Amino acid sequence: MAELPFSEACERNKEPILGVLRQVFPEQGAVLEIGSCTGQHAVYFAEAFPGLTWQPSDQKEYLAGLSERLKLQAGANVLDALELDVTRSWPARNYQAVFSANTAHIMNWQAVCAMFAGAGSVLAPAGPFCLYGPFNEKGQFTSRSNEQFDHGLRRRDPGMGIRDLEALETLANRHQLKLVRRFRLPANNSLLEFRKNPGII
Repeated sequence: MAELPFSEACERNKEPILGVLRQVFPEQGAVLEIGSCTGQHAVYFAEAFPGLTWQPSDQKEYLAGLSERLKLQAGANVLDALELDVTRSWPARNYQAVFSANTAHIMNWQAVCAMFAGAGSVLAPAGPFCLYGPFNEKGQFTSRSNEQFDHGLRRRDPGMGIRDLEALETLANRHQLKLVRRFRLPANNSLLEFRKNPGII
């Protein structure tokens, strides 16, 4: 059997992220994960939320490895992996929460915009969109390591790069989403909690 795809970063960050998700996620409903990649987060988080149905997703080239992990390790509340390119069609249903980790900085800006538009369209009223990763503040890097990481990303692809928090907040507002909390996590990362139409909570 071929080795399952593995991300050391996923292993390091899953516990801190889970600590935040326990404060943010509903107890019941369905969650869409954008960019599930290796599936490590999907398996771990779904086990921690037995009342939630977890929908992993990713682009076509990552589905084989993702599906293999789900087949071997996922619980009954994890659905089959869904092919999702954020710039194309989205599922025709509502989710009580949307989650994505380490995606905004590897997408180009057009795809980031599409991700926020899609999240706003599929989220149920008052639902959270939780976005994890490194973010700049007022156009400035928050650490030397983030600056070096950003330079490495842009050498790979000029469309990649760490996103400015303020730009994401402005983008969110265009799609019925509002940044309500920012959780600072290890390794100069954060989890941003956006809510759809939070005034109705």
